[in-house]
Amino acid sequence: MSKPPVIDSVCVYCGSSNAADPAFLAAAAAFGRVLAGAGIRLVYGGGGVGLMGACARAAHDAGGRVLGVMPRFLGLREVIYEAVETVVVDTMHERKMRMFEESQAFVVLPGGVGTLEEVIELMSWRRLSLHTKPIVFLNQDGYWEPFFALIRHTVDHRLTPPEFLDCWRSVGRVEDILPAIAEIGTAGAAAPIPLVT
Repeated sequence: MSKPPVIDSVCVYCGSSNAADPAFLAAAAAFGRVLAGAGIRLVYGGGGVGLMGACARAAHDAGGRVLGVMPRFLGLREVIYEAVETVVVDTMHERKMRMFEESQAFVVLPGGVGTLEEVIELMSWRRLSLHTKPIVFLNQDGYWEPFFALIRHTVDHRLTPPEFLDCWRSVGRVEDILPAIAEIGTAGAAAPIPLVT
């Protein structure tokens, strides 16, 4: 039996608000340090504020590799974190595609509408069998439970196949994120999701 490929880059989706719960900011920083300690590159939205900034700053300060991807028009609002390598693109679509291409797994920390938009597209691509990369949510203090309930609601109403509920993992602690990714495996590990329910 062959050994699964080593994860080299993890994309993190998370909020950009400095007003976020301090516990969420602390968890984002802790995960940045975890990635640096594991020798895994952080791929993220390029900002220096909110959970995004906390994660990137902690990873960089711990000697980790970091790649930011920032749309030109958001550069002032999300304040590019200039201490790390940052690719500036023209549109949100380019940002999401570049982050997807540069990453072998995805981690979703607490976030708002922007984070939801990113993860919904990622999960939609998974639904269409366009990728099988691991997706892990940090469900800190039950933050993502309303979102999970909505997805289960679509399954209950036969608008989403039950198999879709297996396309991600949810963990409550930062230290459980990388083990969850390893458990899922890298691209190609998951079975296709039926298009017809």
